[in-house]
Amino acid sequence: MTRDTIATTPRDMAAATSAYVHVPFCARRCGYCNFTVVAGRDELIPRYLTALQRELQGLQTPHRVETLYLGGGTPTRLPLRELEKLLTLVCRWFPPLPGAELTVEANPGDVTSELVALLVRHGVNRVSLGAQSLQPAKLRALDRDHTPDDVRRAVDLLRPHLPAISLDLIFAAPCEELAHWEADLRAAVRLGPDHLSTYALTIERGSSFYGRWRRGQLCQPDEETEAAMYELAIDALGAAGFEHYEVSNFARPGCRSRHNEAYWLGREYLAAGPGAARFVGGCREVNHRSTFTWMARLLAGQSPIAERECLEAEDRAREALVLGLRRLEGIDRQAFTRQTGYDPHQLGGEALIRHVQCGLLIDDGTRLRLTRRGLLVSDSLWPDYLRA
Repeated sequence: MTRDTIATTPRDMAAATSAYVHVPFCARRCGYCNFTVVAGRDELIPRYLTALQRELQGLQTPHRVETLYLGGGTPTRLPLRELEKLLTLVCRWFPPLPGAELTVEANPGDVTSELVALLVRHGVNRVSLGAQSLQPAKLRALDRDHTPDDVRRAVDLLRPHLPAISLDLIFAAPCEELAHWEADLRAAVRLGPDHLSTYALTIERGSSFYGRWRRGQLCQPDEETEAAMYELAIDALGAAGFEHYEVSNFARPGCRSRHNEAYWLGREYLAAGPGAARFVGGCREVNHRSTFTWMARLLAGQSPIAERECLEAEDRAREALVLGLRRLEGIDRQAFTRQTGYDPHQLGGEALIRHVQCGLLIDDGTRLRLTRRGLLVSDSLWPDYLRA
């Protein structure tokens, strides 16, 4: 095994208290998905586990973490025996500290009482369900392989045993109307989740939806309808007692995703698995996106890293500015300057002043944060703060 399997050193990793592990397996690839996924290839699971073990051995010693997140793909696609091996392996190399948050993503159709018992036995205390919708027609339009009843059953099985359940929901799906999204929100709130993530459907190159969209075979809500859907989520979830704490995320009091907050606060983090990205010691490393290439390199004793970039202090500060502004609390100017060595106005320049003048940002002299109008167009603001 080469020394640079994970190119960082134990000293570099001292500040990283979060870790992500990517599990690429799925039963099928959804139409909107361009993630690092292998669908219908469960025979590769043993080879994946061996390769993951090789990669984690590059840490040299276990690294204790405050948050640990297993995502995908679909970690719960693994049969129970292999999932137990995965959890044992990951928790060996990333042992959770007392009170740590340990999240596993799950497909609603995979959740059984046996799965729940396994997760609890290994210390999992948060499950993120890829519900996407609670409307049968919308699930079919999104190429999902579960039903609304699967989501309800999964929540019923998880609720007595786990302190935190999160649901992912997609809006602006093909041909979706505002009333459909309103029904989804009502149905999701009735399930009593602790956390909700809501994402507008994006048509990404590499997904099957992209080809259909290019051929004019995929209808999408217009920009005005999509904006109305987002505002409806803000209002409906706020009225239901959820705190809107990040552009796309809502939580019951005390139930924010601590793992994702580590990203938005600009903290360092470790990662393993195909396509996984880590940020340690001021450097970003990204593993090969191809699961096959990632496995082949590790099993041949080679590094799985495809890209490595060490950021200059100003670039790190610019990324911290963008990530911080995604949070509804925004950025405390003095704290940001202490952390990065840069004032936000020094980085944002005329663009930041213009966004304040246009009512997209509020600057009260102490804190910078997005306005309601800014939330609606936030993705279009970020390039102004990042160097080309």
